[in-house]
Amino acid sequence: MNNLKKIEKIRHSLAHVLAYAIDELFNDVKFGMGPAVDNGFYYDFEFKKEDISKEDLPKIEKKMKELIKKDIKFKKEKVSREKAKKLFKNQPYKLNLLEEIEDDQISIYRSGEFIDLCKGPHIKSSKEINLKSFTLTKIAGAYFKGNEENEMLTRIYGLAFENKKKLKEYQKKLEEAKKRDHRKIGKNLKLFMFDKEVGQGLPLYLPKGARVRHLLIDFALTTYLNRGYELVSSPHIGSEELWQHSGHLKFYKEDMYGPIEVDGDKYRLKPMNCPFHIKMYKDEIRSYRDLPIRWAEMGTVYRYEKSGELHGLTRPRGFTQDDAHIFCTKEQLEDEILEALKITKYIYHTLGMEDLIFKLSIRDPEELNKYFGTDEQWNKAEDSLKKALKEFNQSDYELDEGGAAFYAPKIDIDAVDAMGRRWQLSTIQIDFNLPSKFNLEYINENGEKETPFMIHRALLGSIERFLGVYIEHTKGNFPLWLAPEQVWIIPIADDHEEYVEKVAQKLKENDVRVNIKREDKTLSKKIRKGEIMKIPYLLVVGNNEVEDNSVSIRFENEDKGTQKVDSFIKEITKKIKNKK
Repeated sequence: MNNLKKIEKIRHSLAHVLAYAIDELFNDVKFGMGPAVDNGFYYDFEFKKEDISKEDLPKIEKKMKELIKKDIKFKKEKVSREKAKKLFKNQPYKLNLLEEIEDDQISIYRSGEFIDLCKGPHIKSSKEINLKSFTLTKIAGAYFKGNEENEMLTRIYGLAFENKKKLKEYQKKLEEAKKRDHRKIGKNLKLFMFDKEVGQGLPLYLPKGARVRHLLIDFALTTYLNRGYELVSSPHIGSEELWQHSGHLKFYKEDMYGPIEVDGDKYRLKPMNCPFHIKMYKDEIRSYRDLPIRWAEMGTVYRYEKSGELHGLTRPRGFTQDDAHIFCTKEQLEDEILEALKITKYIYHTLGMEDLIFKLSIRDPEELNKYFGTDEQWNKAEDSLKKALKEFNQSDYELDEGGAAFYAPKIDIDAVDAMGRRWQLSTIQIDFNLPSKFNLEYINENGEKETPFMIHRALLGSIERFLGVYIEHTKGNFPLWLAPEQVWIIPIADDHEEYVEKVAQKLKENDVRVNIKREDKTLSKKIRKGEIMKIPYLLVVGNNEVEDNSVSIRFENEDKGTQKVDSFIKEITKKIKNKK
């Protein structure tokens, strides 16, 4: 903690200055928590006597700058638990946090007249803060400790950087992010919607969005099936007995929907697909000659996300995973991981997301006793993951010691979008736990029973989450092969109707998604609407085009001249086939 970069200390210190300013400006405020976060800071408050809104932020920021100019010193003290209780006797949230501290000596920080319960570290003086390098940004509601059963507090957010230039650059990124917000683009392009009566976090795909989703799923599944996977399918619910057996009901219950009672038996909406695939594996005796078994499923799962954490497609409650499970021998493990890495690269590169970051999560060498499985299993798994990354020419991966799940190591793959943001999407996760729980076996070459290695593998991850990220990455400008509408034909006059119908029919016969725009609007308005709706090809037809058996082409908002119909069809179908 003491090795934090200076900017992180400044952000943490600004959170305290914010609380100090609030204490100066408002009456009878109760203070929650105020940490540093990526790109800034926040603090949670309960306002008893006054209402507060975004309009108050300039006033609060002004007070913060006044305090900073006074050269506030950040001083750490250690006090007894009894003294801490007296210091915070009128602060119920601080007293609640105090109960969680096991040390007898309590760490507090004095920042001018403001005292906070805090371990630090902080900067020494407010003079270290550049007055033009931070700003308050928004107000939101936040449950104390993130628990919906606790009080709703008012959270004030701020941004903070090393200097004014970096702050401005980040603010520009935020403005661009607003333009790329997949919820806004999804609404404008009529891709998907949410409805309160249907339920929070449950997306409804409109025709265009459903088309994109279908094309994406079809691309992924076709890729998997061509690479040696087999397709399986499982139900949306399973008995509580299954989830008890798998351990999900014990360790994952808070993220699962409540029980559904049928004929005296209890069922649960599935949060995962793995127990179903395991049951299929156990349906018959397996030999080493049967392995590896690679089963893929586009399985829709349901997880209870807190309402405050829902965020369009990137954080829904119902979503479909491009899930797969691989059952293999220890000798096959490295090759299976390598193949999963190759498929991931192919899929993301085809989709135009070529900047990928690989992270290997292994055991914490200081706490080996907290992990499930034998040292032999862990050593083999970690070694196979490392060797596969090396064979994949990915030697610059990030290493996260202690980041492994309790049941095995994994590789996470982050995709970097057009704005430089990292999104954790793909996972290749080994599992020792479930094969043991369900007594999975195969007969090895010596006729002996042996436990297979199991790999959980989701490359797009959640289809919903990926689509949300991808919409923001492309700004809704899907590649031609993935666009829900690939061509609009715009006749200049009614006289061109017969010719336009013939062109449209030829395109349809070649599996091109085409619409004829017959609205009673000017040509320029039709073209403008096509550009707003992000249609890749706009074909304009007038007298000259009819006489010449051609179309006038506008592609990605640029005029490309005229082209014979057959030549255009040959060109566009080639692009679609090659996924250009």
